[in-house]
Amino acid sequence: MTASAPHASPALRLAPVGASGAEASDDPLVIAGRSYRSRLLTGTGKFKNLEETRLATEAAAAEIVTVAIRRTNIGQDPSQPNLLEVLHPDRYTILPNTAGCYTADDAVRTLQLARELLDGHSLVKLEVLGDQKTLFPDMLQTLVAAERLVADGFQVMVYCTDDPLLARRLEEIGCAAIMPLAAPIGSGLGIQNRYNLLEIVENAKVPVIVDAGVGTASDASIAMELGCDGVLMNTAIAGAREPILMAHAMRLAVEAGRAAFCAGRIPRKRYASASSPLEGTLG
Repeated sequence: MTASAPHASPALRLAPVGASGAEASDDPLVIAGRSYRSRLLTGTGKFKNLEETRLATEAAAAEIVTVAIRRTNIGQDPSQPNLLEVLHPDRYTILPNTAGCYTADDAVRTLQLARELLDGHSLVKLEVLGDQKTLFPDMLQTLVAAERLVADGFQVMVYCTDDPLLARRLEEIGCAAIMPLAAPIGSGLGIQNRYNLLEIVENAKVPVIVDAGVGTASDASIAMELGCDGVLMNTAIAGAREPILMAHAMRLAVEAGRAAFCAGRIPRKRYASASSPLEGTLG
């Protein structure tokens, strides 16, 4: 993938046996001009403690980790454990998010605070929620917040519904990445509307990252096979019986799904097709 054509299908440089495809492929994820080897982005909430957060993040091989500024201490309270002590900004791209915000004003203020805490860091994840039951985004407030943040110099990755027209509008505003939900946050339902995601992916000129609703490794693979540029997840890993093992599984799933997308699947057919050619058979 390149910054100008994020959904192209480049030829991958295959890794030696036992090596990570994310490390050996010439296929970076490019967001706001910066390249990343991993296409799996992870959250930092809901883990038992900071040590489990660290181990799961390492198992996922994530390079971008998102942090709920309203719920996680990254320096706001010097008397409490600081997430940045186990996930240091020198190693990870910290992606502050506005989880828990229900208005554009709250979201903008929260990210302005995050920028101060992170010494001018401008890459952020915007989410403005509509209600507490579904946690669906309020797209009217999201559009208002996105415009204000982009005008203020932020590089905005934006959580949104899977509406192709709204996704296009967010890109026109200047958002750095579009992050449509696969299903409600934390539901584990997997991708519920492949058609809408395909429409967004095929028309977007910025990265499209599935955000919310992934439950297991096959969900992540499907998102990547559809051509999405990455997957962001938290509950699917933190809520698993073995979070660190699930993080590893999700890493493999994202890598496999991306490789399958780049390889190009065979077309679906109603009838059988012989695996071996019929020409030149004996007898």
